[in-house]
Amino acid sequence: MNCPYCQQDRTRVIDTSHDARGGIRRRRVCTECTERFTTYERPILATPLLVKRDGTREEFSRDKLMDGIRLACTKRPISAEMIERIVGEVEADLQRRGKAELPSKTVGDMVINKLRATDDVAYLRYAIVYLQLNDLEDIKEEINRMLET
Repeated sequence: MNCPYCQQDRTRVIDTSHDARGGIRRRRVCTECTERFTTYERPILATPLLVKRDGTREEFSRDKLMDGIRLACTKRPISAEMIERIVGEVEADLQRRGKAELPSKTVGDMVINKLRATDDVAYLRYAIVYLQLNDLEDIKEEINRMLET
């Protein structure tokens, strides 16, 4: 494992833990610059193709999902670990389903439910794009629905 700070290939594992999704979190220290960093190991399992609204198919992208959630959570009190957990749970759920193809709506629904339970503002930011809330009236209706529950 190369150190992300000095690029040396001599690092040492100082702590290992397992997460609920079967991944491994390793805390490492570089033997050259003594900086510490974390790596994650997770099994690579097949994820389904996502069928978009227009009928095109696209491979599930963990990075694309992570970027979308990070954008919705910008300047909110949501840790990187929480975002990583949400992405991991969505990915694990898709893999458990064992299907070759799924509607992209499935992923969107999972994310929107997790964000709703996490942070109202992040949920609303994601919902504006995902639910195609195109004007202030649509956004106002969604806020009213949120306030009712």
